Amino acid sequence: MCYLRGNTDMGLFYPRGTKSTLIGYADAGYLSDPRKARSQTGYLFTFCDTAISWRSTKQTMTATSSNHSEILAIHEASRECIWLRSMIQHIQESCGLSSIRNNPTVIYEDNAACITQLRGGYIKGDRTKHISPKFFYTHELQKNGDIDVQ
Repeated sequence: MCYLRGNTDMGLFYPRGTKSTLIGYADAGYLSDPRKARSQTGYLFTFCDTAISWRSTKQTMTATSSNHSEILAIHEASRECIWLRSMIQHIQESCGLSSIRNNPTVIYEDNAACITQLRGGYIKGDRTKHISPKFFYTHELQKNGDIDVQ
C-alpha cells in the first residue's frame, strides 16, 4: 500500500480514440542457452496500444526443434491471453463498457509451421508425434475462436 500511495502520479496511458483491442506477440529463441539445451520464450500483450503484460524466460522443457520451441512459446502466451481476456472483460463489464468477449484476440507468431499446426492439429506424422498433448490447449482456443494466431 505504501508503494501505491507514493506513486499516485504513475499509471498506464490510454489515448483517446484508440481501439480497445487486446493484441499479443509471441516468439521463441531456439537453444538460446546451448550449454543447458534450453530455448527462450517471450511474449508481449498490448491493450489500447499500451503494453500491459510481458515475459521473457527460459523454457523448462528441452525443445527438439525451433518449431517445437515456438509451440512452447505460443502455449505460454495463450495461457496469459485467456487470463488477460477474463480480467479485461471483468473490468469492462464492471464499468458498463462493451466487452471483448466475442472477438478473438490476435496473437502474432513468426513461425509459419507453428501457425499451420495450430490450425490443423499437431500430430500429423513422425516429425510432430513427440509434442505433448497439453499443447492441444492452444489448438482448442484457436478452434473455439478465443484466439487467432497469425
